Amino acid sequence: MAVDHLEDADPYDLFYAEVAARQLTDWLPAERTTVLDLSGGCGTFTRLMIDAGHDVVRAVADRRLGVDTRVRQDAGTAGHLRQVAADTRDLRWVARNSVDAILAESRALSFSLAAEDTVADMANALRPGGRLLLCVDSLVLGLARLAEQGRWAELADAPSADVVLVPYLDGTITRCFWPAELRALLEDNGLKVEWIRPRSVLSKEAVVRALASDPSALPTLVRTEVALAADREGESVGIHLLASAVKPG
Repeated sequence: MAVDHLEDADPYDLFYAEVAARQLTDWLPAERTTVLDLSGGCGTFTRLMIDAGHDVVRAVADRRLGVDTRVRQDAGTAGHLRQVAADTRDLRWVARNSVDAILAESRALSFSLAAEDTVADMANALRPGGRLLLCVDSLVLGLARLAEQGRWAELADAPSADVVLVPYLDGTITRCFWPAELRALLEDNGLKVEWIRPRSVLSKEAVVRALASDPSALPTLVRTEVALAADREGESVGIHLLASAVKPG
């Protein structure tokens, strides 16, 4: 896996990162591909794709956000990285039909409150036959956050709302999705949905308990989680949803 294991890291965070890395690895094509990475963050996904031999255009809002491009010795021919300082929500700077794939991990689309415009830009940027992988906040997470904050009026209205925006204590706002809503958003922009599934099914408590009793169980837990998520396709389970779509040729 491409995830660095830090001794002081939270066990569930390590588990979640390993699951995300495995799901991305399974999704990536075997052939060399040009990927537009809109995931931001520390660049772990970027490094994984480069290690796998793909060429990556990484968009970041801050030029100071670098990425470790060191490659594992057994990774074969590494891909190339081009990093640009650009808006990851307004993609009009990306040429039409210019990339083979787009990755919007780390809930990138949930931070784009005008998600319809962002997805339209993604569809325009993809070449015919190009694919998109994205991770978003689920409505399950949104409802839990509203309950934690005692926002009872918003909680009652959420199931019937066209768009659910959830504020966090740090002032950020994210958009949460039902599977059907996410599917409609992708299809309305001409993309064919391959699948929508939960990022995770196992509870945090179950994972932490299992790792506390046997840290070596991590690989088995990851394999189990990936299989469970695939089996629960179309269900709104867990805090995040993962979707794969393709632009018809």
